[in-house]
Amino acid sequence: MASLDVKQLLGSLDKDSFVSLLTKLIGESKFVQNNPPELIPEEDKVVKHLLDVLLPYSTTTGGGPLIVNHATYFPGRGNLIVEYPGTEPDKILSFVGMHMDVVTANPNDWDFDPFSLSIDGDKLRGRGTTDCLGHVALVTELMRKLGETKPKLKSTVVAVFIANEENSAITAVGVDALVKDRLLDKLKNGPLFWIDTADKQPCIGTGGMIPWKLLVKGKLFHSGLPHKAINPLELGMEALKVIQLRFYKDFPPHPKEQVYSFATPSTMKPTQWSYPGGGVNQIPAECTISGDVRLTPFYDVKDVMQKLQQYVNDINENIEKLDTRGPVSKYVLPDENIRGSLTITFDEAMSGVACNLDSRGFHVLCEATKEVIGNVKPYSITGGLPLIRELKDEGFDVQTTGYGLMATYHAKNEYCLLSDMCQGYDVFVSVISRLED
Repeated sequence: MASLDVKQLLGSLDKDSFVSLLTKLIGESKFVQNNPPELIPEEDKVVKHLLDVLLPYSTTTGGGPLIVNHATYFPGRGNLIVEYPGTEPDKILSFVGMHMDVVTANPNDWDFDPFSLSIDGDKLRGRGTTDCLGHVALVTELMRKLGETKPKLKSTVVAVFIANEENSAITAVGVDALVKDRLLDKLKNGPLFWIDTADKQPCIGTGGMIPWKLLVKGKLFHSGLPHKAINPLELGMEALKVIQLRFYKDFPPHPKEQVYSFATPSTMKPTQWSYPGGGVNQIPAECTISGDVRLTPFYDVKDVMQKLQQYVNDINENIEKLDTRGPVSKYVLPDENIRGSLTITFDEAMSGVACNLDSRGFHVLCEATKEVIGNVKPYSITGGLPLIRELKDEGFDVQTTGYGLMATYHAKNEYCLLSDMCQGYDVFVSVISRLED
């Protein structure tokens, strides 16, 4: 089918239908907050509304060509795969990653109700409008229009709405289970567009993340007799300085970061500091420094973790050589046979991804973006997108984009713009039509 005919049939986003669906989805956002064990989302509450829209155009009801598969691995927490069949078996494209869970929201912190859609001019406000229920509604409207207008396409178009993206404490529920079950295998034959970023431009690189904790042990004593103590706060500060200096020497800015327009190189820094408590006149026995590594995808997460462990081992073995803070600051008490010590531990790490800039999917996305938005400026961030590195490693041509607002991602007073979502729909239609040629 000629690309012009595809565009004419699919037209523009039906704003009224989109806002009506999004109203229902944001109305469920309270029940799809993902923060186990307190809050476990029930994504099927969202799936129900998608089925109400799509089933009338499906083979399930006989009303249309859409093939709908509600794939569930945990009660109440389904995924939805929707397929519009093309005429050529080896041609396919997919929109994946529109997740039906959201991060938490405290209504007391918001200027409006996070759990119901409110409209302020072009702004569509509520938890999930940008991340990611707005995209769920947007791609649902695209698939509805395909089922309704029935364009004769060479390519099969598949949409995969997923559960459990916002938290990895519980696994084997969302896209990881779909991949393991081989339900996405045929998507490897064409570009896979992951629709869960923002600002209407291709996101071509994301960062890995390594959460770390550094437990620093000293010796508790009265602060008026500091020569009898080992101050874990001072030890932690000096040790962390050494660790950071070594990290930046071993993992400097990578040449490919400029090619991918990364906003920052890899970083390793503290974000939290805690200690067991006590009076201001006490030098505590221990403290814990926590933070993360944000790693561009040109370095290996496992290599970094091994290096960090090596830095800590070296400091422990040579703790006498570490810089001190003042004439009585020390990290060893020989008379008492006490040494300060460091222990580093890691929570679950995640790898970043660098999209394939030579793929047909990337070039088509750029062309469609330039056509609709007026310019194309691919970007990369060391923020993390879970799951997509695993898909790329499995052989999928993953490209990522999105039409929410980066400024409101995971933020209070979240909103998206209806005009941006309309442009997102037009980009999707342009991608489909270009892949016909």
